[in-house]
Amino acid sequence: MADSEELAERRKRMLERDLAGRDIDDPRVLAAMARVTREDFVPPSLRVQAYNDGPLRIGCGQTISQPYVVAFMTQALAVEPGMRVLEIGTGSGYQTAVLAEMGAEVFTIERHEDLSLAAEAVIDRAGYGGQITMRVDDGTLGWPEEAPFDRILVTAAGPDIPAALAEQLLEGGRLVMPVGAHREGQKLLLAVKSGGRLESRSILNVVFVPLIGKDGF
Repeated sequence: MADSEELAERRKRMLERDLAGRDIDDPRVLAAMARVTREDFVPPSLRVQAYNDGPLRIGCGQTISQPYVVAFMTQALAVEPGMRVLEIGTGSGYQTAVLAEMGAEVFTIERHEDLSLAAEAVIDRAGYGGQITMRVDDGTLGWPEEAPFDRILVTAAGPDIPAALAEQLLEGGRLVMPVGAHREGQKLLLAVKSGGRLESRSILNVVFVPLIGKDGF
């Protein structure tokens, strides 16, 4: 098992090679990725692999996304301190913690109770609990009681952007979500709400687990 010094070195290499060495140039995103200890959000047997350039399995058929993809989605979302962010798919809680580290107030939905409980425990130990509200539910329906949101981030691929999420996004707000019917690959969309409608464009080819729910698969 890797010790804390080795993991810190692996984190530094990830930042320099896999993030800044590509197209992650937002200093706030890089700083957040440097501060959130990814090894705490993966199964103990995979801690040594936490900073590998790829996704890792976290149970319940789900994965923690590749570090580059987490950083890319966060950068595309353009989160500012104090913004209210809805996250669909808590997973391990790593992306959730990165958003909190960026200064957001995060509302996150997970459909697997076991994953939600595990993520909550890690998030609390990391000190982000005061910024994050969690629930177990169908993420495709959003969180109407807490809407509207400045930003929405979806970490699973659906056939299209759910109508409820579009409705719950503030005018001028941003939504980032992988869309596509094939598990072999989807398009990551960046959507901006303008005039009450979403204007979206593809910004990256990705592979995500399917979004399950009333307005998903």
